[in-house]
Amino acid sequence: MYEWLRPLLFALPPETAHRFTMYGLDVAHRSNLGQYIAKPPAELPTTAFGIRFPNPVGLAAGLDKNAEHLDALGALGFGFVEVGTVTPRPQPGNDKPRMFRLPRHEAIINRFGFNNDGVDALVRNVQRSSYRGVLGINIGKNKDTPNERSVDDYLFCLERVYAHAHYITVNISSPNTQGLRDLQEETTLRRFIESLREAQERLGSQHGARKPMLLKIAPDLSETELDAIAEVLTSAQVDGVICTNTTIDHSAVASDPQGNETGGLSGKPLFAKSTAVLRGMHKRLQGKIGIIGVGGILDGSDAAEKIDAGASLVQLYSGMVYRGPALIGECVDEIRRQREDTHAG
Repeated sequence: MYEWLRPLLFALPPETAHRFTMYGLDVAHRSNLGQYIAKPPAELPTTAFGIRFPNPVGLAAGLDKNAEHLDALGALGFGFVEVGTVTPRPQPGNDKPRMFRLPRHEAIINRFGFNNDGVDALVRNVQRSSYRGVLGINIGKNKDTPNERSVDDYLFCLERVYAHAHYITVNISSPNTQGLRDLQEETTLRRFIESLREAQERLGSQHGARKPMLLKIAPDLSETELDAIAEVLTSAQVDGVICTNTTIDHSAVASDPQGNETGGLSGKPLFAKSTAVLRGMHKRLQGKIGIIGVGGILDGSDAAEKIDAGASLVQLYSGMVYRGPALIGECVDEIRRQREDTHAG
Protein backbone atom coordinates (compact mmCIF):
# COMPACT_ATOMS: atom_id res chain seq x y z
CA MET A 1 0.00 0.00 0.00
CA TYR A 2 2.79 2.42 0.90
CA GLU A 3 4.45 1.94 -2.49
CA TRP A 4 1.64 3.81 -4.25
CA LEU A 5 1.09 6.28 -1.41
CA ARG A 6 4.73 7.40 -1.25
CA PRO A 7 4.76 9.42 -4.51
CA LEU A 8 1.71 11.31 -3.28
CA LEU A 9 3.34 12.02 0.09
CA PHE A 10 6.65 13.02 -1.52
CA ALA A 11 4.77 15.58 -3.63
CA LEU A 12 3.96 17.41 -0.39
CA PRO A 13 6.39 19.43 1.76
CA PRO A 14 7.99 17.02 4.27
CA GLU A 15 6.29 18.38 7.40
CA THR A 16 2.92 18.50 5.65
CA ALA A 17 3.39 14.89 4.52
CA HIS A 18 4.29 13.92 8.07
CA ARG A 19 1.13 15.48 9.52
CA PHE A 20 -0.99 13.89 6.79
CA THR A 21 0.55 10.46 7.41
CA MET A 22 0.03 10.65 11.17
CA TYR A 23 -3.59 11.76 10.67
CA GLY A 24 -4.14 8.89 8.22
CA LEU A 25 -2.67 6.34 10.62
CA ASP A 26 -4.92 7.60 13.43
CA VAL A 27 -8.03 7.40 11.23
CA ALA A 28 -7.12 3.93 9.99
CA HIS A 29 -6.52 2.71 13.52
CA ARG A 30 -9.82 4.08 14.84
CA SER A 31 -11.64 2.57 11.83
CA ASN A 32 -10.05 -0.87 12.30
CA LEU A 33 -8.35 -0.54 8.92
CA GLY A 34 -4.86 -1.03 10.31
CA GLN A 35 -4.68 -4.55 8.85
CA TYR A 36 -4.48 -2.97 5.39
CA ILE A 37 -1.51 -0.81 6.39
CA ALA A 38 0.76 -3.34 8.03
CA LYS A 39 0.66 -6.92 9.26
CA PRO A 40 2.37 -7.02 12.67
CA PRO A 41 5.21 -9.55 12.73
CA ALA A 42 5.18 -12.70 14.82
CA GLU A 43 6.73 -12.15 18.23
CA LEU A 44 10.47 -12.39 18.67
CA PRO A 45 10.87 -11.87 22.44
CA THR A 46 13.98 -9.94 23.38
CA THR A 47 15.10 -8.91 26.86
CA ALA A 48 17.23 -5.79 27.32
CA PHE A 49 17.72 -3.37 30.23
CA GLY A 50 15.60 -5.76 32.32
CA ILE A 51 12.58 -5.23 30.02
CA ARG A 52 10.93 -7.90 27.88
CA PHE A 53 10.28 -6.57 24.37
CA PRO A 54 7.87 -8.48 22.08
CA ASN A 55 10.38 -7.94 19.28
CA PRO A 56 13.66 -6.03 18.98
CA VAL A 57 12.55 -3.45 16.38
CA GLY A 58 11.37 -0.11 17.74
CA LEU A 59 10.42 3.36 16.59
CA ALA A 60 13.05 6.03 17.21
CA ALA A 61 12.25 9.32 18.88
CA GLY A 62 11.32 12.24 16.67
CA LEU A 63 8.42 10.80 14.70
CA ASP A 64 5.92 11.32 17.53
CA LYS A 65 7.35 14.15 19.60
CA ASN A 66 4.26 14.71 21.76
CA ALA A 67 2.99 11.11 22.08
CA GLU A 68 -0.11 12.08 20.09
CA HIS A 69 -0.19 8.97 17.90
CA LEU A 70 0.81 6.17 20.27
CA ASP A 71 -2.16 3.89 19.62
CA ALA A 72 -1.80 3.96 15.83
CA LEU A 73 2.00 3.61 15.87
CA GLY A 74 1.88 0.81 18.43
CA ALA A 75 -0.51 -1.15 16.21
CA LEU A 76 2.01 -1.25 13.33
CA GLY A 77 3.99 -4.02 15.01
CA PHE A 78 6.87 -2.21 16.69
CA GLY A 79 8.40 -4.01 19.65
CA PHE A 80 8.61 -0.65 21.40
CA VAL A 81 7.91 3.01 20.70
CA GLU A 82 10.06 5.95 21.80
CA VAL A 83 8.40 9.38 21.90
CA GLY A 84 9.89 12.88 22.25
CA THR A 85 12.25 14.63 22.40
CA VAL A 86 10.29 16.57 25.02
CA THR A 87 11.41 19.67 26.93
CA PRO A 88 10.13 21.23 30.16
CA ARG A 89 8.34 24.09 28.38
CA PRO A 90 6.69 24.11 24.96
CA GLN A 91 8.84 25.54 22.18
CA PRO A 92 8.24 26.02 18.45
CA GLY A 93 11.64 24.80 17.29
CA ASN A 94 13.60 26.34 14.45
CA ASP A 95 12.14 28.30 11.55
CA LYS A 96 10.59 26.45 8.61
CA PRO A 97 11.52 24.92 6.26
CA ARG A 98 13.51 22.66 8.54
CA MET A 99 13.16 19.17 7.02
CA PHE A 100 14.48 18.12 3.61
CA ARG A 101 14.23 14.85 1.71
CA LEU A 102 17.13 13.65 -0.40
CA PRO A 103 15.47 10.74 -2.27
CA ARG A 104 18.47 9.94 -4.46
CA HIS A 105 20.42 9.19 -1.28
CA GLU A 106 17.47 7.79 0.73
CA ALA A 107 18.30 10.45 3.29
CA ILE A 108 16.73 13.24 5.33
CA ILE A 109 18.19 16.44 6.76
CA ASN A 110 16.34 18.04 9.65
CA ARG A 111 16.92 21.01 11.92
CA PHE A 112 13.73 20.85 13.97
CA GLY A 113 15.30 22.05 17.23
CA PHE A 114 13.20 20.07 19.74
CA ASN A 115 9.83 21.48 18.63
CA ASN A 116 7.27 20.09 21.07
CA ASP A 117 4.29 20.97 23.28
CA GLY A 118 6.16 20.54 26.58
CA VAL A 119 6.44 17.65 29.01
CA ASP A 120 3.07 18.14 30.70
CA ALA A 121 1.25 17.86 27.35
CA LEU A 122 3.17 14.70 26.49
CA VAL A 123 2.29 13.11 29.83
CA ARG A 124 -1.41 13.91 29.29
CA ASN A 125 -1.28 12.29 25.86
CA VAL A 126 0.36 9.16 27.29
CA GLN A 127 -2.28 8.95 30.00
CA ARG A 128 -5.08 9.23 27.41
CA SER A 129 -3.54 6.57 25.20
CA SER A 130 -4.62 2.93 25.30
CA TYR A 131 -1.13 1.79 24.16
CA ARG A 132 0.21 -0.83 26.55
CA GLY A 133 3.42 -1.77 24.80
CA VAL A 134 6.94 -0.83 25.82
CA LEU A 135 7.27 2.96 25.89
CA GLY A 136 10.45 5.01 25.91
CA ILE A 137 10.36 8.75 26.55
CA ASN A 138 13.18 10.90 25.20
CA ILE A 139 13.98 14.04 27.20
CA GLY A 140 15.94 17.21 26.36
CA LYS A 141 16.46 20.82 27.37
CA ASN A 142 14.80 24.04 26.26
CA LYS A 143 16.72 26.10 23.72
CA ASP A 144 17.03 29.12 26.03
CA THR A 145 18.33 27.15 29.02
CA PRO A 146 22.10 27.74 29.34
CA ASN A 147 24.28 24.63 29.43
CA GLU A 148 25.39 25.28 33.00
CA ARG A 149 21.74 24.86 34.09
CA SER A 150 20.77 22.20 31.55
CA VAL A 151 20.72 19.41 34.10
CA ASP A 152 17.76 21.16 35.76
CA ASP A 153 15.72 20.74 32.56
CA TYR A 154 16.55 17.05 32.34
CA LEU A 155 15.74 16.50 36.02
CA PHE A 156 12.43 18.35 35.56
CA CYS A 157 11.46 16.08 32.64
CA LEU A 158 12.77 12.93 34.31
CA GLU A 159 10.58 13.45 37.35
CA ARG A 160 7.46 14.07 35.26
CA VAL A 161 7.82 11.20 32.80
CA TYR A 162 9.24 8.60 35.18
CA ALA A 163 5.95 6.97 36.16
CA HIS A 164 4.76 6.76 32.55
CA ALA A 165 7.81 5.30 30.78
CA HIS A 166 9.33 1.84 30.64
CA TYR A 167 12.68 3.54 30.00
CA ILE A 168 13.90 7.15 29.66
CA THR A 169 16.38 8.37 27.03
CA VAL A 170 18.60 11.35 27.79
CA ASN A 171 19.22 13.18 24.51
CA ILE A 172 22.38 15.30 24.57
CA SER A 173 23.33 14.59 20.98
CA SER A 174 20.93 16.50 18.72
CA PRO A 175 22.89 18.87 16.47
CA ASN A 176 19.95 21.27 16.26
CA THR A 177 20.07 22.84 19.74
CA GLN A 178 23.11 25.10 20.01
CA GLY A 179 25.71 23.83 22.46
CA LEU A 180 23.82 20.64 23.33
CA ARG A 181 26.53 18.28 22.13
CA ASP A 182 29.01 20.05 24.44
CA LEU A 183 27.36 18.09 27.26
CA GLN A 184 29.12 14.97 25.91
CA GLU A 185 32.51 16.35 27.06
CA GLU A 186 33.89 14.02 29.73
CA THR A 187 34.01 16.26 32.83
CA THR A 188 30.67 17.88 32.03
CA LEU A 189 29.09 14.53 31.21
CA ARG A 190 30.28 12.93 34.45
CA ARG A 191 28.69 15.61 36.65
CA PHE A 192 25.58 15.62 34.48
CA ILE A 193 25.11 11.84 34.58
CA GLU A 194 25.80 11.61 38.30
CA SER A 195 22.98 14.08 39.01
CA LEU A 196 20.57 12.14 36.80
CA ARG A 197 21.60 8.78 38.26
CA GLU A 198 20.91 10.05 41.79
CA ALA A 199 17.46 11.22 40.69
CA GLN A 200 16.83 7.92 38.90
CA GLU A 201 17.52 5.89 42.06
CA ARG A 202 15.44 8.26 44.20
CA LEU A 203 12.51 8.05 41.80
CA GLY A 204 12.86 4.29 41.67
CA SER A 205 12.44 4.12 45.43
CA GLN A 206 9.51 6.55 45.40
CA HIS A 207 7.64 4.68 42.69
CA GLY A 208 8.62 1.17 43.77
CA ALA A 209 10.03 0.45 40.30
CA ARG A 210 13.42 1.22 38.85
CA LYS A 211 13.18 2.50 35.26
CA PRO A 212 16.23 2.16 33.00
CA MET A 213 17.92 5.35 31.79
CA LEU A 214 19.69 5.42 28.41
CA LEU A 215 22.05 7.99 26.90
CA LYS A 216 21.76 8.86 23.18
CA ILE A 217 25.09 9.83 21.65
CA ALA A 218 26.25 11.49 18.43
CA PRO A 219 28.01 9.73 15.53
CA ASP A 220 30.56 12.53 15.12
CA LEU A 221 32.69 11.88 18.19
CA SER A 222 36.41 11.11 18.07
CA GLU A 223 37.80 7.81 19.35
CA THR A 224 39.14 9.63 22.41
CA GLU A 225 35.73 11.15 23.12
CA LEU A 226 34.08 7.74 22.74
CA ASP A 227 36.64 6.24 25.15
CA ALA A 228 35.70 8.90 27.72
CA ILE A 229 31.94 8.39 27.26
CA ALA A 230 32.31 4.63 27.66
CA GLU A 231 34.26 5.14 30.88
CA VAL A 232 31.61 7.51 32.28
CA LEU A 233 28.75 5.17 31.30
CA THR A 234 30.48 2.23 32.95
CA SER A 235 31.54 3.98 36.15
CA ALA A 236 28.11 5.60 36.60
CA GLN A 237 26.38 2.29 35.79
CA VAL A 238 24.08 3.82 33.20
CA ASP A 239 21.63 1.22 31.91
CA GLY A 240 22.07 1.68 28.18
CA VAL A 241 23.28 3.74 25.25
CA ILE A 242 21.66 4.56 21.92
CA CYS A 243 24.07 4.70 18.95
CA THR A 244 23.45 7.12 17.27
CA ASN A 245 21.74 10.42 16.59
CA THR A 246 22.00 12.20 13.22
CA THR A 247 25.32 13.37 11.77
CA ILE A 248 26.57 16.85 10.90
CA ASP A 249 28.89 15.33 8.27
CA HIS A 250 27.16 15.93 4.93
CA SER A 251 30.05 14.82 2.71
CA ALA A 252 28.11 11.78 1.46
CA VAL A 253 25.34 14.03 0.09
CA ALA A 254 27.47 16.98 -1.04
CA SER A 255 26.33 16.50 -4.65
CA ASP A 256 22.65 16.77 -3.73
CA PRO A 257 20.92 20.13 -4.35
CA GLN A 258 19.85 20.15 -0.69
CA GLY A 259 22.93 18.43 0.69
CA ASN A 260 24.31 21.64 2.18
CA GLU A 261 21.21 22.43 4.25
CA THR A 262 22.05 22.93 7.91
CA GLY A 263 20.91 20.14 10.23
CA GLY A 264 21.34 16.49 11.12
CA LEU A 265 21.63 13.97 8.30
CA SER A 266 19.83 10.64 8.68
CA GLY A 267 18.97 7.72 6.44
CA LYS A 268 21.23 5.54 4.30
CA PRO A 269 24.34 7.80 4.38
CA LEU A 270 24.37 7.56 8.19
CA PHE A 271 24.44 3.77 8.32
CA ALA A 272 28.17 3.08 8.10
CA LYS A 273 29.14 5.87 10.53
CA SER A 274 26.52 5.01 13.15
CA THR A 275 27.26 1.28 12.91
CA ALA A 276 30.98 1.92 13.37
CA VAL A 277 30.25 3.91 16.54
CA LEU A 278 27.96 1.10 17.72
CA ARG A 279 30.58 -1.56 17.08
CA GLY A 280 33.23 0.49 18.87
CA MET A 281 31.01 1.15 21.90
CA HIS A 282 30.12 -2.53 22.14
CA LYS A 283 33.81 -3.39 22.25
CA ARG A 284 34.50 -0.70 24.85
CA LEU A 285 31.56 -1.65 27.08
CA GLN A 286 32.26 -5.41 26.87
CA GLY A 287 28.62 -6.35 27.28
CA LYS A 288 28.22 -4.51 30.58
CA ILE A 289 25.72 -2.02 29.12
CA GLY A 290 23.01 -2.72 26.55
CA ILE A 291 22.97 -0.86 23.23
CA ILE A 292 20.21 0.22 20.86
CA GLY A 293 21.36 0.60 17.27
CA VAL A 294 19.77 3.29 15.13
CA GLY A 295 20.80 5.14 12.00
CA GLY A 296 20.29 4.30 8.35
CA ILE A 297 18.30 1.07 8.58
CA LEU A 298 16.60 0.78 5.17
CA ASP A 299 16.10 -3.00 4.98
CA GLY A 300 16.21 -6.16 7.06
CA SER A 301 19.89 -6.83 6.44
CA ASP A 302 20.75 -3.40 7.88
CA ALA A 303 18.90 -4.28 11.08
CA ALA A 304 20.68 -7.62 11.31
CA GLU A 305 24.03 -5.90 10.82
CA LYS A 306 23.30 -3.58 13.76
CA ILE A 307 22.57 -6.65 15.91
CA ASP A 308 25.76 -8.31 14.68
CA ALA A 309 27.69 -5.15 15.61
CA GLY A 310 26.53 -5.46 19.22
CA ALA A 311 23.03 -3.97 19.49
CA SER A 312 20.36 -5.72 21.55
CA LEU A 313 17.61 -3.70 19.87
CA VAL A 314 17.28 -1.47 16.81
CA GLN A 315 15.17 1.59 15.97
CA LEU A 316 13.74 2.97 12.72
CA TYR A 317 12.87 6.48 11.59
CA SER A 318 14.06 7.61 8.14
CA GLY A 319 13.60 4.08 6.84
CA MET A 320 9.91 4.40 7.64
CA VAL A 321 9.72 7.47 5.39
CA TYR A 322 11.29 5.63 2.45
CA ARG A 323 9.97 2.09 3.01
CA GLY A 324 6.81 2.44 5.08
CA PRO A 325 5.48 0.04 7.76
CA ALA A 326 6.50 -3.11 5.85
CA LEU A 327 10.05 -2.37 6.99
CA ILE A 328 9.16 -3.35 10.57
CA GLY A 329 8.27 -6.95 9.76
CA GLU A 330 11.15 -7.25 7.30
CA CYS A 331 13.61 -6.26 10.05
CA VAL A 332 12.06 -8.59 12.62
CA ASP A 333 12.12 -11.51 10.16
CA GLU A 334 15.76 -10.91 9.22
CA ILE A 335 16.82 -10.74 12.89
CA ARG A 336 14.82 -13.94 13.48
CA ARG A 337 16.74 -15.69 10.69
CA GLN A 338 19.99 -14.35 12.10
CA ARG A 339 19.17 -15.86 15.52
CA GLU A 340 18.18 -19.19 14.00
CA ASP A 341 21.41 -19.37 12.03
CA THR A 342 23.41 -18.53 15.17
CA HIS A 343 21.66 -21.22 17.20
CA ALA A 344 22.03 -23.74 14.39
CA GLY A 345 25.73 -22.97 14.16
